[in-house]
Amino acid sequence: MPRPTLSSRRAFLRRSAALGALATLPGSARATVPAATYPVAIATWDNRRALAAAWTVLQGRGYALDAVEQGVWVPEADPEDHSVGLGGYPDREGRVTLDACLMDERHRCGSVAALEDILHPISVARKVMEETPHVMLVGEGALQFALEQGFERTTLLTEHAAQAWRDWIETNEDRPAINNERRKALPIEDHHDTIGMLALDAERRLAGACTTSGWSFKLRGRVGDSPIIGAGLYVDGEVGAATATGHGEEMIRMAAAHTIVERMRAGRTPQEACREAVEHLHRITPSDPSTIQAGLLALNRDGRFGGFALQPGFNYVVTLPSGAPEPAVDGTLTDRLSVPGGTTYVIEAPALLG
Repeated sequence: MPRPTLSSRRAFLRRSAALGALATLPGSARATVPAATYPVAIATWDNRRALAAAWTVLQGRGYALDAVEQGVWVPEADPEDHSVGLGGYPDREGRVTLDACLMDERHRCGSVAALEDILHPISVARKVMEETPHVMLVGEGALQFALEQGFERTTLLTEHAAQAWRDWIETNEDRPAINNERRKALPIEDHHDTIGMLALDAERRLAGACTTSGWSFKLRGRVGDSPIIGAGLYVDGEVGAATATGHGEEMIRMAAAHTIVERMRAGRTPQEACREAVEHLHRITPSDPSTIQAGLLALNRDGRFGGFALQPGFNYVVTLPSGAPEPAVDGTLTDRLSVPGGTTYVIEAPALLG
């Protein structure tokens, strides 16, 4: 047996000292470092079908970016979801315009805004990321690029959405101020809102996606936070990811998603980071806080997550792998269902004004 060298003996002593120091810590101190949990997928609102599509990718040890893209395809193609993609409510000129972005763990990102006639804007955003030197394309330029990439033009305005627009024209002769939050203008059963989705895969790679048809009956050309990196979505592979839903103007105003990730970088948990971001929004907004909504989600590289809202009523869904403990989160666990290889939980987030 070879004799130990001086360097090997020193390495052994360093390891022994470190283990001894850990052994002297009280149990509660050791417990503050949770075991990592992954893969994980999380999404705004009760988008459980979208989450199921993402989870299928993650269960197959797929890439988190593929998971979030394929997850948000579901509401983008759902004519019954009137705030995303096909069937989305139009602007006040009667035209459906779409905003979307996605981002991976290496700070690669792509975005489209005010895009018309394309079913899956999230996939156009990915093409922007992968095929161009740019981050964002808008309007006619985004449409031209999509067609050049092989996407087909699709009529997105359904008869239901068109009738809703005609009804709005008849009943809103004095068009509402653009900073009235969308939920006040629509029946509560039509309130789905933007989908933001975050994922952590088996290789601990993070990614996120955000897609919407925007504020119903908005001014022509209005763009919210959903396609803006740092506002509606932000991902840092060394720290975590965040996404936002609600009143987009506020998310832009405070760079909501970036703010959350930076608070996690400073040591906050995802839950703490979301709460502090909402508290900051409440302090700085020039809008009446009682008339707007903000729902924020965060996921870190260890699979810990959190959500917080300005107003009550914001819920989200998260899928954790089999064997992971039931989440002990702030808020209310309202439903759980078994899925292949895991469990999906529906959680109503706590609210600052609740």
